[in-house]
Amino acid sequence: MTLEDLLSTLPQQGTVEWLGLRPQRLAPLATQANVLATPDAGLTGDHYSGKSGKRQVTLIQAEHISAVASMLGRESLDPATLRRNLVVRGINLLALKGKAFDIGDATLEFTGLCHPCARMEALLGPGGYNAMRGHGGITARVIAGGQIAVGSTVRARV
Repeated sequence: MTLEDLLSTLPQQGTVEWLGLRPQRLAPLATQANVLATPDAGLTGDHYSGKSGKRQVTLIQAEHISAVASMLGRESLDPATLRRNLVVRGINLLALKGKAFDIGDATLEFTGLCHPCARMEALLGPGGYNAMRGHGGITARVIAGGQIAVGSTVRARV
């Protein structure tokens, strides 16, 4: 197999475990059961709503949250603390690079890595920023709208 073949093979599917929206900049995330995603607005109700661009949706892997918690000497972390919109389990988000992917009824497109910011140090405590490095997730934009809910399937488009 070629590297191209390997990069294009992604049969795994993930599941949305948690969903949160920031009603305004710097506000705490509010946990949601579902949300409407649209190309023009991103996630309805999020402070980023109505802005087009590469950061309409932020996603992080549940598996990485466990790793960050472990590095900080904790049993677990509240997903809202990490300030990402969606927590997914069961699919490697980095494997979606260069791809469109479906989440529930919506289609998103990988736009980049979601690097930690200085707020992680304040929110997670000393070492929080460095614990998040390499585990911050990805950013995406909505290319076809639809509902996303906790329990929705996440899969690469073929």
